[in-house]
Amino acid sequence: MTLTDPLSPLIEFDDVEPAEDCICGGCSARRRARRHAAPVHEGGHAAARSVRRRAAVLMAAVGTAIGGGTAAATAAPAPTPGGNSSTRSQTPQGEVSGLHGRNSGARSFAAPQTAAAPVTRAQIIQRAQTWVDQGVPYSMSRYWSDGYRQDCSGFVSMAWGLGSSQTTWTLPDFAERIAKNDLQPGDVLIYNNPANPQAGSHVTIFGGWTDSSRTKYVAYEQTGPSTRKRSTPYAYWNNSGGYVPYRYTGLSAGSNDGGGTSATAFPGTTRFGPGADNAYVTRLGQMLVQRGGAAFYSEGPGPRWGEADRKATQAFQQAQGWRGSEADGIPGKDTWDYLVNGKGRNIDGGNRLPPPPPAGDGSAFPGARYFGPGQNNDHVRRLGEQLVRKGFGGSYGVGPGTRWTESDRRAVQAFQQAQGWRGSEADGYPGPDTWRRLFS
Repeated sequence: MTLTDPLSPLIEFDDVEPAEDCICGGCSARRRARRHAAPVHEGGHAAARSVRRRAAVLMAAVGTAIGGGTAAATAAPAPTPGGNSSTRSQTPQGEVSGLHGRNSGARSFAAPQTAAAPVTRAQIIQRAQTWVDQGVPYSMSRYWSDGYRQDCSGFVSMAWGLGSSQTTWTLPDFAERIAKNDLQPGDVLIYNNPANPQAGSHVTIFGGWTDSSRTKYVAYEQTGPSTRKRSTPYAYWNNSGGYVPYRYTGLSAGSNDGGGTSATAFPGTTRFGPGADNAYVTRLGQMLVQRGGAAFYSEGPGPRWGEADRKATQAFQQAQGWRGSEADGIPGKDTWDYLVNGKGRNIDGGNRLPPPPPAGDGSAFPGARYFGPGQNNDHVRRLGEQLVRKGFGGSYGVGPGTRWTESDRRAVQAFQQAQGWRGSEADGYPGPDTWRRLFS
């Protein structure tokens, strides 16, 4: 550039691409913006790929001309995609870090770390639901008991089972871009704001469509004040055109089914009922447990059809207000659709539900609904007493009692970790497997 008038307001540099070998946060952010931003024809913003800086150049030119030396120019901030700051997601996030904040000094855009193990879509949603159930408070600096940072990207890192807390800018390194019509439960929607990578970006977990027109979906997200699950307009409440769908590449074999295959399409009534023994029965049971049906299973759902599957299915059908042949305990197309896409009411919210199995000597799991913040019942007391008998009562200062406390959660978690379980399998909340081992 030739400087003819140091005071000319028309001076500007051409767009400058970030250096590929520069490790500074600014160049890293711009490289990722260029790499992961949605194309303009899909609603992306040109600001994600190039930013002009007029004011900085003018000040640098003036400083050089007047002072006769080299001026330190400060780049003006990039324009905010999608509108002013009032429309941005208010969910700032931390940097890439190890579990419980270890290695937190790593650069925000560090290379991806290896994921722990392949996961299924059901596991992703189940993990997300655990944070919803626990009401994990939002924080970009604190880490939950499972080791993950309590912000939106830490939430997805937990649900995907990554070995670290990533950011919205690094999560795409673990995923592949997909189209809106390919979205399935466990996929995510990411919005990255090049103007403010930490405070202006957000990610939600897709839980299924809530209407046939695909204008709303169930979103699991970590946002203030705590984790929530809610019906959300596609793609989000604001900056909707900037969200990009992604699919985790670490899905286990048979879990990444694209559109219309066995994970989402109804397999037919012949797959269910007396004598049935297949993976669809397991999948049905897992979805029913997620919707409040754990009380019907004395042990985890399996491939062989049992009376527990029929009763749990019937309870879910009755929760939707269905009666007669519509609530016979055998899943049909509507039942499957409601379960797969997160529609309707949970079993706990239904009417005239079958009672949970009798407590007896404590060997039958009474159901997850009896445990957690706010619960006060005899099942909590019996759980605590058994933990003490097994040698896991170190967290109790007083008790155990009928009211659920953090001491109960820590004692359960210690027992689960002693079984070799980690992550969402050791969240401190008893499930059928925890209960069976504890009372065996």
